[in-house]
Order: sequence, then C-alpha cells, then structure tokens
Amino acid sequence: MATFDYADMQATAHELIEEFGQAGAVKRVTPPDPVYGGEPVVTLYPATLVPMAYEARYIDGTVILAGDMQIYISAVGLSIEPTVGDVVTANGADYAIITGDANKYDGVTNVVFIVQGRIAA
Repeated sequence: MATFDYADMQATAHELIEEFGQAGAVKRVTPPDPVYGGEPVVTLYPATLVPMAYEARYIDGTVILAGDMQIYISAVGLSIEPTVGDVVTANGADYAIITGDANKYDGVTNVVFIVQGRIAA
C-alpha cells in the first residue's frame, strides 16, 4: 500500500494561502514566572494566512458568533502551533483564537492550521 505524502499536501496548502492570503502574525503571551514574577513576554510569529467570514448558516449565536472569522494559517515557516489563548492579526484587527485544528493527519506533519478567531477585546 502506498503512503500519502503529507509534506506535498502542506506545500500545496501553503501555495494557495500565499497566493490568495495576506501577511499576518500569531501573538503568544507567556505569563510571568509564578515564583519570581515579572512581566508577561509577548512574542510575535509572522504568518501567511487567509481570514474568511463564516457563512450565515454556520453562525448559531453560541459557538460561532457574527463577526467570527475562520482563519487558515500556513504551517510552512511557522515555528508554533496556534492554540487557544493566542491572538491572530489579520485584516488589520486582532482575533483571539477560540478553537483550532492543526490538521495533522499523520500525527507528524501540520498541513494547515484552521482556527476560529473572535475580535480580541
């Protein structure tokens, strides 16, 4: 049985996101040390992404709200996995990640990150 090439799938996803997307960033805030304190550390990770509004049929008012965005983030060149608690900058606005899916079908290769973003307060 032939094996599927997830790296090729990742490259295809990256090409499409690069062609139709925009430059953005994923912001991660590391909290201060619980013992020694200090200031939180904010780190920006440049990313290529495509933000898309949810279709009206998916907006249920509880899980997905009006104004939420479905954001496709290329895994190529991104050194982190975007997760809940991170903030994505797209379309000139900051979106807090509500949920996300790494699309790691083989358990190793991140093909594309798909996250639900909500305007950050």
